[in-house]
Amino acid sequence: MWRPLRTLVISAVCTYRLVAQGDPLDLAKLKNFSAQRVSSNNTDPASNDDSKRPIPGETVVLADLQGPGVITHIWLTIAANEYGWPRLLRLRVYYDGSATASVDAPVGDFFGVGHGQERPVNSIMIRDASSGRARNSYWPMPFRKSCRITITNEGRRRVSNVYYHVDWKKVAALPPGTGYFHAYYRQELPTKLGRPYEILHITGRGQYVGTVLNVVQTAPGWFGEGDESFYVDGEKKASIQGTGTEDYFNDAWSLRVAEGLYTGVTVADGTDTGARLSAYRWHVPDPIPFQQSLRFVIEHAGWTYNEDGKVRSAFEERSDLFSSVAFWYQQAGGANELPEPPYGAARLPHGNAQQIEVENAIADTKTESGTARVDKDVFWSRDLLSFHAAGPGSKIEISFSAGQSGRFEIVAQIAHAPNYGSYRYLIDGKPVASGATLEQEPGANMGSQGEIEAYFTEMYVAEDHLLGWQELTAGRHVLTLICTGKDARSTGYDVGIDTLILARIASPLEMGGERAATLRRVSGQSVSPAEMTAGLTAQDEYVREAAAWAFTQRKQTARQHSDALMQALHDSDAVVRGLSILALSKCTGCAERALQELSAALHDSDENVRLAAADAIATIGAAAAPAVPQLIESCNRPGEHVHVLRSLAKALGNTGAAAAPAIPVLEKLQRIPRVEWPAREAITKIASKSSGQAR
Repeated sequence: MWRPLRTLVISAVCTYRLVAQGDPLDLAKLKNFSAQRVSSNNTDPASNDDSKRPIPGETVVLADLQGPGVITHIWLTIAANEYGWPRLLRLRVYYDGSATASVDAPVGDFFGVGHGQERPVNSIMIRDASSGRARNSYWPMPFRKSCRITITNEGRRRVSNVYYHVDWKKVAALPPGTGYFHAYYRQELPTKLGRPYEILHITGRGQYVGTVLNVVQTAPGWFGEGDESFYVDGEKKASIQGTGTEDYFNDAWSLRVAEGLYTGVTVADGTDTGARLSAYRWHVPDPIPFQQSLRFVIEHAGWTYNEDGKVRSAFEERSDLFSSVAFWYQQAGGANELPEPPYGAARLPHGNAQQIEVENAIADTKTESGTARVDKDVFWSRDLLSFHAAGPGSKIEISFSAGQSGRFEIVAQIAHAPNYGSYRYLIDGKPVASGATLEQEPGANMGSQGEIEAYFTEMYVAEDHLLGWQELTAGRHVLTLICTGKDARSTGYDVGIDTLILARIASPLEMGGERAATLRRVSGQSVSPAEMTAGLTAQDEYVREAAAWAFTQRKQTARQHSDALMQALHDSDAVVRGLSILALSKCTGCAERALQELSAALHDSDENVRLAAADAIATIGAAAAPAVPQLIESCNRPGEHVHVLRSLAKALGNTGAAAAPAIPVLEKLQRIPRVEWPAREAITKIASKSSGQAR
């Protein structure tokens, strides 16, 4: 894939131009700025452990830069095994010491793909390669004093790996009038009847430069007849009005997967109930300036049907699920008036997804003309239930349970590989109910129509496949996959299933309500320490989680209330326990004071808590000597996860000479490939400190 050579001119209106359209010698002109990079690179040159592994609620700082400067490129690749994780990880960018993030959006949506999915993107400002796993942003982000970039894990599982580069240039000064880059996520699940969906409404001076729009259909038929309108500087009649949703994205007659420099569609499932769409449009050649205010809305209207399947209207309001990211440049403070985006799973379409690890049900799995097995850790903590099929007609039946009766969205996370075949699917022996036979707008994309093509040139784990929206009774059900053939390039008929997702159709609510939302806004210092401490003992677990997270953001407050945090290490919620440990590790002297409690947490039932405890002990240094026996015991724990073992090795190494009795167990850990580097480094540190004491 090619990318045009381009330069970027940042001025009062932040205009862009391709080199071919401007000065062809611009790249040859010698530059005065200093090129810089911040990355997740390990400082040990012999180590390949170059990633971060945030536990639930943890915030990772990608960059903390001193200006003036301009971020020119951000690269991310992430491995996680939680459903919808690209929507659950939250990217924020703060400029010049502001407590309000100017960029506040889920990682996936910011990089052009909604719904918590991974898809390739090939555009001028965003490029997601490796089937969407290698995310690149080329949006320039200028700052005068400082820039801080963070990612927060707002999910319920630890992220296996976060790798990143932040490329930037340090400059002597920014041109007068240079705007700050902003990106903001919002949603309506579902859209409100009687008013258009609002993508952005702000005051100030700036210019609008891009949109990502995501839709989940709650009824069949083409949804996208709605027009967009830009109201500039308070005007009553929009100066920019469109003719349809697909027209805004520079397509026509529906939308289908496509790529382009300035517009493209990354997800297009068709027009049936539950179908997803995600599209981007970059206003790079046509930015929309505003001097006082900007309001950008789009109608949510399209084809609707009566119960008998006959067309009721070709242009009627629909209550589909909309979410979006707006991109713009503005003078300082542009995001201060915007409300906080929803937290975590409240950003998923239904907010209650049950993630079923189907490999755990292999004992109840039935096969015909094939065999089933479990393949462990196929891709960074993802296990597969694999079916080795003889050919067309081979089938596998997988049992699953619904906890209650109702209408559910059913998603299968399927692996793709060079030896995989094509499969149709049944729920309880029947095709999933479909409205795809209804009359559509001519040319509308009808989607995959109930078949999964699992061939791919490499093993890719695991792509979301919407099976449909289905009524289920409480109790046991069966998913059947039947081989229908294979791609001509495939070497086999196999298939691998990672997880099955059940989400009851419902509008998600903000977890913990307004009290939790207030605590999560604690970066603005508006919440009192008393409110934070009280939050740690609230009945609602999400309020307790929000309070524990708030302490991770205010080190001085954590120091003053370390007793409350130590008490929270006994909370019934593992997320609260993990975040409380993080808060103790961030305030000077707190971890040392809580060493006994942290040592006990090394034996916690939750591996995230054990990992956090080991990391906290690692911050103590030589004073952690009393914890050495517990650290050694934990290193010998049968089946301990390699991430925890890495942190244990680091804690022993940082303890120094007192950890000499741990040398034998560290030598054993050194034989584990993914623990080799921290174990070796720990041995070196212990030996160095021991020899220093001997002298």
